[in-house]
Amino acid sequence: MAELEAEFAAYFAARVSVVRRLAYALCGSWHTADDLVQITFVKLYPRWRRVRRDAAVDAYVRRILINSYLTHLRKHRHEQVVAELPESAAPVADSHEDLGHALRQLPPQQRAVVVLRHLEDLPVAEVAELLQVAEGTVKSQSARGIAALRAAMSKQPGEV
Repeated sequence: MAELEAEFAAYFAARVSVVRRLAYALCGSWHTADDLVQITFVKLYPRWRRVRRDAAVDAYVRRILINSYLTHLRKHRHEQVVAELPESAAPVADSHEDLGHALRQLPPQQRAVVVLRHLEDLPVAEVAELLQVAEGTVKSQSARGIAALRAAMSKQPGEV
């Protein structure tokens, strides 16, 4: 039992930052990303004995993360917590923030496709399997998402 826990702890230490970055890319919030990472590893732990021998542990973890993200979206679809309402939209400081903002404007499944295909560099077939959609859906969602990101990034500051 101690050996299993040590293996799990080593896997966690090695992969937590990668999973956290992916979670952030999906949701756009470090706080929510941390929650999703915690949920992911809590769900992984009881299955570790069976999963650890599988060569595709990372794919299994991604599937848990994606499912947790989509569940989170369904539960919190219209929530947005802010301390104070802003007078106007805050100016965006750089293109990295512009991209993050543009990503958050994509519909959830389209954002997941774009993140998995282009940030995680996963093949179409693996993204389709993770999201449980057809490969054609991945291709079309990816193309539409990239087009929307290009359009959003080409707008001048202040344009809507």
